[in-house]
Amino acid sequence: MIFDLAIIGGGPAGASAGIYAARKELKTVLIADDFGGQSAVSVEIQNWIGTKSISGAQLARQIKEHLYSYEGKDLVIKDGRRINKITKSEKTFLITDNTDENFEAKTVLVATGASRRHLTIPGAKEFEQRGITYCATCDGPLFSGQDVVVIGGGNAAIETAMQLVAYCQSVTILEYNPSFKADKISVEKILANPKVKGVINVEIQEFKGDRFVKSVIYKDRVTGKITELVTGGIFVEIGFIPTTDFVKDLVDLTDFGAIKIDHKTQRTSLTGIWAAGDCTNIPYHQNNIAVGDAIKALENIYSYLHIQE
Repeated sequence: MIFDLAIIGGGPAGASAGIYAARKELKTVLIADDFGGQSAVSVEIQNWIGTKSISGAQLARQIKEHLYSYEGKDLVIKDGRRINKITKSEKTFLITDNTDENFEAKTVLVATGASRRHLTIPGAKEFEQRGITYCATCDGPLFSGQDVVVIGGGNAAIETAMQLVAYCQSVTILEYNPSFKADKISVEKILANPKVKGVINVEIQEFKGDRFVKSVIYKDRVTGKITELVTGGIFVEIGFIPTTDFVKDLVDLTDFGAIKIDHKTQRTSLTGIWAAGDCTNIPYHQNNIAVGDAIKALENIYSYLHIQE
């Protein structure tokens, strides 16, 4: 069987595209390792539109249930699968998963997301979601009125600090390098805020606490001085790792491995492949944005298929 569309990924982007594809009666196979995306581990999500508060696990379950309600004549779901490779033929794509099952499709939507780079120092794993978080937009308001720390010096870290300063008592930005990597104007703006302090040449040593993180210990890379900074919360922004290895020989990627897209249509550099969500070179990583981009891609795919016919 040749499918109209193969969707790869079961996060908010992939699932929403699967629902829209089924509603448009496109013959679709959706292949996913799991459901819910990165936020599945979040304790509480307060910005999923239409829901005041929901845990990441609940959101993942609802996404999966909604998607499976459309399984049937037009939508085939392959759960617990990862893609090994995609091969381009003259008119179709051959997708091979980790069970060596093959699927042939006229078009492909890559929605495999990304994984955040995680710290591996003592205490990082123990206090994750216990005061250490990797999403300020998801979790920031939970730390209202507290003294918090942002780890990282790129644009994502500075944007996180800009969000947090609105409701946190103070924000300390800890950067490993001798200067911040973010845009100069953004760095100058955030450091001009009296509630914000920036510290460079920092090597994080350890996180301490009891049930929740209470402090971060870091070393000055120049002087060797050790400092213990008491904090109510730690926001880690040290980058993303897009899940794109299986298409690296097919489509154009950024230096960081994100799929380059036409932001109007979500098309990649190779005709017949679209991409949406955190695996792409979008500037903002949010569930709601991923959903919108996937639906945008699906609409463009639908038009492409009908024009092709």
